[in-house]
Amino acid sequence: MASFGELDVATLYAILKLRVDVFVVEQNCAYPELDGRDDEPGTRHVWLARGDGILAYLRILDDHGTARIGRVVTAASARQGGAASRLLAHALTVVGDRPATLAAQAHLTGFYGRFGFEVAGEAYDEDGIPHVPMVRAARRRSR
Repeated sequence: MASFGELDVATLYAILKLRVDVFVVEQNCAYPELDGRDDEPGTRHVWLARGDGILAYLRILDDHGTARIGRVVTAASARQGGAASRLLAHALTVVGDRPATLAAQAHLTGFYGRFGFEVAGEAYDEDGIPHVPMVRAARRRSR
């Protein structure tokens, strides 16, 4: 895990390459993948790597006290191996007790539901892919 300024050039390149390979090329969505939010204060980049390759990645944005999880991506070679689950579980330890939101591709609502996320609105189309807003409520601290 790192802030934008803590990422070394090779890691940043590998992360961005994975995001473009999946979101732009594989999913055939021409959109501004580099949206200007990666270097915001409070943004945390979380990834799993093997050697020099990035297996899975996500970022956590700080939206006024709510953690916004996004750009969740898994390399084709790492799918079905549990990488996304390990990554999201770790990200939620970073989020801690704060509420969290994400925009899930509609076919992944069950996956995110296993981590406490619930559908929080109507489905919508984003770049030709059905998405659903999801939230995970703030966690109460045990005494």
